[in-house]
Amino acid sequence: MSKPISRKALIAITSYNGVIYPDGTKTGLFYTEALHPYEVLTKAGFEVDLATETGTYGVDELSTTKQFLTGADKAVFDDPKHPFNVKLNSQLKKASDVRKQDYDVFFASAGHAALYDYPKARGLQSIAEDVWNRGGIVAAVCHGPVILSGVIDPKIGKPIIDGKSVTGFTVEGEVVMQVFEKLQSDGARFVVDVVEKAGAYYSSPMLPFDDYSITVGRLVTGANPASARSTAERVLKAFDKLSIQKAA
Repeated sequence: MSKPISRKALIAITSYNGVIYPDGTKTGLFYTEALHPYEVLTKAGFEVDLATETGTYGVDELSTTKQFLTGADKAVFDDPKHPFNVKLNSQLKKASDVRKQDYDVFFASAGHAALYDYPKARGLQSIAEDVWNRGGIVAAVCHGPVILSGVIDPKIGKPIIDGKSVTGFTVEGEVVMQVFEKLQSDGARFVVDVVEKAGAYYSSPMLPFDDYSITVGRLVTGANPASARSTAERVLKAFDKLSIQKAA
């Protein structure tokens, strides 16, 4: 890297917000998939910014139900003055306005919505590329890994996931959540199909909602909402390793 690595991270958020679930509710940001990384990184002393391709977002309505949001997470969601909510609702950045060179960690949160905008989110992809090409950490969770198909390593002229193991939300999980047919009818491609077409080896958790994350050098991916925290913790370990190497 051309400069000492900094404890500054960007969490990418999907900007798509459309109806997807059988009951007519919308997909968007799966709330804890951005909250948990934010909590892990800020606790470790990182300055964290949030950004979408368009500078706007909508929340995944399912992610705010009792099934997925309880306890401390629910308390945060209900507190508009919590630093995470202030960042999300008052300080959300547009990808094209971001100073990409400021960040040494890029983390793509998700929600099913990511399948609709991340593959073409060139602004966010360019930030991830810059982080990667300067030797930083690139991570994604759940449906987030679809953004990596467009993050190119100029040294090889291919996506940074080419030849690497990557995890993400399973097709079985789409069936369980009753969105398989909707995604197909909308022409949204499943995580496994996107990453394998980009040259990656897809690694699946035993069960769709098991906490499962993997690290391959400076690339970190997680499988589902339950994996957002462990994915961020892996990011910290990879970052600390980089710091030691840089100081040596």
